[in-house]
Amino acid sequence: MSITLKQFKPYLFQAILTITLVAISAILNLYLPNMMSDIVNKGVIRQNTNYIIEVGLKMLLISFISVLFGILSHLTSAKIAASYAKDLRFKIFKKVTDFSFSEFDSFSTASLITRNTNDVLQIQQLSIMMMRMVIRAPILSIGGIIMAFSINSKLSSILFISLPLLIGGITLIIFLTMPLFKQLQKKIDKINLVVRENILGVRVIRAFNKEEYEEKRFNFANIDLTKTALTLNRINAIIFPLMMFLMNFTTIGIIAYGANLLDANKLNIGDLMAVLQYVIQILFAFAMISVIFAFLPRAIASINRIDEVLKKENSIKDSENPINFLSNLKNKQITFDNVTFYYPFSKEPVLENISFSIPEGKTTAIIGNTGAGKSTLLSLLLRFYDVSSGQIKIGDTNIKEWKQNQLRNLFGFAPQKPVIFSNSIYENIKFGRDIDDSKVFEAAKIAMVSEFAEKMPQGYDTILAQGGTNLSGGQKQRISIARAIAEKKEFYIFDDTFSALDFKTDSKIRMELSKIAADSTVIIVSQRVATILGAYQIIVLEDGKIVGIGNHNQLLKSCVVCQNFVHSQLSEEDIKSIR
Repeated sequence: MSITLKQFKPYLFQAILTITLVAISAILNLYLPNMMSDIVNKGVIRQNTNYIIEVGLKMLLISFISVLFGILSHLTSAKIAASYAKDLRFKIFKKVTDFSFSEFDSFSTASLITRNTNDVLQIQQLSIMMMRMVIRAPILSIGGIIMAFSINSKLSSILFISLPLLIGGITLIIFLTMPLFKQLQKKIDKINLVVRENILGVRVIRAFNKEEYEEKRFNFANIDLTKTALTLNRINAIIFPLMMFLMNFTTIGIIAYGANLLDANKLNIGDLMAVLQYVIQILFAFAMISVIFAFLPRAIASINRIDEVLKKENSIKDSENPINFLSNLKNKQITFDNVTFYYPFSKEPVLENISFSIPEGKTTAIIGNTGAGKSTLLSLLLRFYDVSSGQIKIGDTNIKEWKQNQLRNLFGFAPQKPVIFSNSIYENIKFGRDIDDSKVFEAAKIAMVSEFAEKMPQGYDTILAQGGTNLSGGQKQRISIARAIAEKKEFYIFDDTFSALDFKTDSKIRMELSKIAADSTVIIVSQRVATILGAYQIIVLEDGKIVGIGNHNQLLKSCVVCQNFVHSQLSEEDIKSIR
């Protein structure tokens, strides 16, 4: 069974109760045409007013109960479907947040958003339809056929012509629409992707005056989606004209044939009315079934897409018997032991045979050209990815033997691209952690966030725009640094976090950091030579390999790559002054 459908299990009892209400309502409706026949045959024809009143009151009571149960079933089905959709959205969100980076690489951001919104909505609507119609339609159709044939089998035999035509048409439409619905959901992914890229990249688009180009790109995706949607709507539009044609055809046939039977005194007028009402009920029941089957292909496509997410196995898992990291953290030296790493679906290694140690309580810098593998090293250390071969140890323990949350809790991390949430400056630094306000403000002061935060009208309570679009690049980096250092950690990682800062601010922040992180291990990734001059050791990467390890003076003498970095950024006088 689909994982998506299994999530419905907690609501099974409520769904059964709802379906029971629907079933009772449908069964009660089956008696009404028969009672109407009795009123005509035994009341009107025989002019028995008391009988008409008696049966009429019973019909009113049955109608009231049927309507009441119908309303209750609509309310409960809507509540169940909404709750199910809520749980399903949370399940998808939880699954996605637990993904390692390898799993994120399997889905686009736009696709994950579509699956958690539009696809869940399709399943929610299907749930409502199934609870309201999946029992009602068969009861009305099967019950109606039985009741109609019990009244007059000859008159009801016209259904042998109309029902096969209807069933054949519905089946054909299902086979035509199933592949189109799958395409439709993918094209919704595509249009969401284009919209998301345009919103996030609006500054670049305007800077290059490419609004028209992006409009054409959106228009192409929009027209492509529209064409598929129109094709589907045209196919589905056939259902209701087909239903009306068959309903009218059947009605005319019953009236015409029934008139002959009446003329020959082989049928009562009340029985003709009852059979006609039953046939209309039967055809409306098949109309409901056709609606379900018209919607079902899209819902199945959505179920399969959500299943892809929920069934996706996380490539990075905690050890079955994780060790207690607190008792194994006496030695805090980080060791990369012959590490090689391939990105998923990549044939060439990003890192190859990497071996080095990061001493405890010292600052280690990592430099290298763009694409050398600097950020990848940090991703492996934090277990965003697992090594393809080799191992990474903290002390004498492989990091795979710890729980991921315990491992990452050791690090204060400021990523290469600062992430700013739609919240206040204060909450962006605190980030939902149990940290004293004094620590938050101290971190803000060290990272020099206070310089611009205190000048804002609402200070630290100023709400930032999504992605920090109302901040400069340097301001976003300072908030990211403050977030990393607000909580005392064993290790601090700064992944090219000082690149947008001016030299003076960079120098001040690093000076303050050296005080608060004096007994912690600091790892700095940078392409700015001035940022790494004071590091205890510098690791130089080129094309995924280590080409130099040592302090600045040692590398300046022995490492060509480091020499090129230094000479490209510093003058000869500056180089001489730092030797």
